[in-house]
Amino acid sequence: MASGGFEDEEAEGTVTINEFIEQMDAEELAADLVLGGDEGDECTYPKGYMKRQAIFSCITCTPDGNAGICTACCLSCHDGHELLELWTKRNFRCDCGNSKFGTLACKLLPSKDVENSENSYNHNFKGLYCTCDLPYPDPNVEEQVEMIQCCLCEDWFHEEHLGFKPSDSVGSQIPRDEEGEPIYEDFICQNCSPLCSFLTLYPEKLWVAAQADSTGCANACSETIESNKTNMDAEAGQLENGTEAEKSVMRKCSEKISESEPGHLDNCSEAEKSVVRKCSEKMNDSEPGQPETSTTEAEKSVVQNGSDKINATEPVAAAGCAIGTNLNSCPDFEKKPLFLSKNWRNILCRCEKCVEMYNERKVSYLLDAEDTIVEYEKKAKEKRTEKLEKQEGEALDLLNNLDHVAKVEILHGIRDFKDELKGLLESGSGGPSKAITAADIEQMFSNLKNKRKRME
Repeated sequence: MASGGFEDEEAEGTVTINEFIEQMDAEELAADLVLGGDEGDECTYPKGYMKRQAIFSCITCTPDGNAGICTACCLSCHDGHELLELWTKRNFRCDCGNSKFGTLACKLLPSKDVENSENSYNHNFKGLYCTCDLPYPDPNVEEQVEMIQCCLCEDWFHEEHLGFKPSDSVGSQIPRDEEGEPIYEDFICQNCSPLCSFLTLYPEKLWVAAQADSTGCANACSETIESNKTNMDAEAGQLENGTEAEKSVMRKCSEKISESEPGHLDNCSEAEKSVVRKCSEKMNDSEPGQPETSTTEAEKSVVQNGSDKINATEPVAAAGCAIGTNLNSCPDFEKKPLFLSKNWRNILCRCEKCVEMYNERKVSYLLDAEDTIVEYEKKAKEKRTEKLEKQEGEALDLLNNLDHVAKVEILHGIRDFKDELKGLLESGSGGPSKAITAADIEQMFSNLKNKRKRME
């Protein structure tokens, strides 16, 4: 499309071809990410309670917001209805056609259970969000504001309703980089935070700053971490009865940890593992004024292995407890919004006691990588790439299977389209300085149609 040379009011709403193509590609990619690469050809009901999938709510059929449908049923069974896009939901099975829809049967899979008892519903299914219980987009607001999703309840919240203290500004609380982009991986709302109070027993690396100080440095969940300091100090004091080697490693861990190379703790004793854990928590609490002594190979090994364990991005092994304390000793927890760092789920302990605790609190999905939006979108991108490659291959196969005459006709058609489009771009609507209108596009295809008729 032509550019420049026309008045602002005439230019309003016009785009270049490159901008149009980029916009279309971005919209297709966004749709694929939300739908998880689902083409909407088949109802997902036979797949059971899927770990994560795109879900819609049909207000026409279920105005009470007590049912959800998959992409295929949205397209086939509820075409023309008032539908709400809910993005994705975990552990959900398509409700289309069950008892909640009265006499409306699913066109794709009529035989379904009366009800999906394991499905969870909230006010999102009515088109309402946040603690303010308002719709999105809000018809009473000209400019829609950003909302943040809780990774537990999966509700969406306005930034001003996250539950910060009145004296704190929103801008200083939500972890963002200098350009204003979020730097946290997951958010837990204040109502769900007590359910994850055990997270406060983990090192500070689990958290992203909730408030930045004057130098721009961060101290995440500082109040909660500080409340656990007494407990950690008491546990660390148990090392006083340890060997001199253990005490020496404790003092030198903070000095050696940044220089160590990856290793493994598989062959270490429980005492050594305990020392490593305490070192990671007490790096800044080493005894002052201690004389420098030579480090034995055994001590170096523990320090190196500790570095690998502290900085691990892989899930914590099931042997031993990463928390290293009684779960019932978790201090009183103040309800507050929590922001978690990248790969925080990999740090979670997977010992028998902790797994039992996750199941009791019904948050065991936190251990499943496929539950995360990151993994969901990663798989969606892979499916999109496969789809595009398949389409390209099918087009080539079709062309190769045609006879010579058909191939020539297709090539002539491509050439004619190219010539018409080139002429349209060069001339525009009255000259190269004018934008191309819908009428110009209609005229181009009319010319191609007439040319085709003359050839026949």
